[in-house]
Amino acid sequence: MARRLLQGQAKLAVHAVITACAPVYQSGRLAARARANYTGGMGRRLTRLGEVTLAQWVRLAAASLLVLVLAAAMVFRAQVLRSLLDPKQPFQTYQPPPAPDYGQASAWALRPPHGDGRGVDVFFVHPTTYSGGEEWNGPIDHPRSSRQLGEVMLPNYAGPFARVGRVFAPRYRQASLYAMLSLREDAAEARKFAYDDVLRAFRAWQARDNQGRPFIIAGVEQGGSIADRLLQDVIGPDPGMRKRLVAAYLIRTVTPAARPASALPACTSRRQAGCVVAFMPVRDGHSGESRRILQRALVWGPEGELQPLGGRAALCVNPLVGSATATPAPTRANLGAANATGLEWGLRPPVLAHEVSARCVGGLLWVSRPDSPTLKTQGGWADHLKAAGYNAFYADIEADAAARVAAAQRSRATG
Repeated sequence: MARRLLQGQAKLAVHAVITACAPVYQSGRLAARARANYTGGMGRRLTRLGEVTLAQWVRLAAASLLVLVLAAAMVFRAQVLRSLLDPKQPFQTYQPPPAPDYGQASAWALRPPHGDGRGVDVFFVHPTTYSGGEEWNGPIDHPRSSRQLGEVMLPNYAGPFARVGRVFAPRYRQASLYAMLSLREDAAEARKFAYDDVLRAFRAWQARDNQGRPFIIAGVEQGGSIADRLLQDVIGPDPGMRKRLVAAYLIRTVTPAARPASALPACTSRRQAGCVVAFMPVRDGHSGESRRILQRALVWGPEGELQPLGGRAALCVNPLVGSATATPAPTRANLGAANATGLEWGLRPPVLAHEVSARCVGGLLWVSRPDSPTLKTQGGWADHLKAAGYNAFYADIEADAAARVAAAQRSRATG
């Protein structure tokens, strides 16, 4: 994705060169014509013409240098921004921000009141919103990150679960975008650190808020990876907790298709509960990007370490059909995409049906380009590397969660 952005920026730089220099070249040609027509006896005119011509060439040189610098900056923008986001200190000597107190409301982005009458809770782990800079792990009260969380990520990605149950979303000292893009050991340590915060939040939520009710766990991107480890380390090995789990949603997340014996199985039908919906979207047909994602993917090992996916197959459950299948789902299967950015929490956005098709290819979800101009990511370079500012599967995930809640209720009634 970053490579495609830079190619477009390079084209803009070339256009800027032509636009900036054309008037100067034109004036240079006029000056040359004037010199050719000069016949003598007009010394002062020649001096003035020479002065003007020199000034024009100085302008030309300055403009050319400026545009070349601009073009180079655009071409190397990714490297420059990565350098700016690098904390430039080892994680081992890093002093992280203060730990959140999950007994306080300030440690939760979403924490609804008790007793709203619905029998299902949702524990939602948000995606990356902190880009980086001085910190390996972002403070929970970082202004720009908090604004992006509240205005973009929660409405678009936690919103689909709001109709099936109470949604709880902890704030945590998330690994920075730089850490998520890096394969350095320091970056892996930052991601483990973020997991420790969410683990504490999950235990506090189970004890104080959930209190034995059926629940859904959902996470997006970094949050999906953290939710995956919770499934492996906490939920899967606990028979009681596993029985209460309605479903797990690992959105924009790479996880191995081969599940350990203690892990939850992949979902094969929307009438199934106690299973995992996991997918990592990529633009349909972008095989090179698909290879890059799989080659750089890190997944949790049995000892809580991050390790390369390697040659293992990735899990892909198509959200348009709720099943781990290679059968393509056409656009008519898309119940509705939505851009909920800026909506107040609890308000359902208008959905746009039949916007995208999707198919599982090589463990990744190939998604067609949506037609609506509202389904575009806004912002700068860093924003384009985070979870998209819209949800192409908003209504599909909403319906999927409702169907799995109904399946869980049927199972409890008959079991």
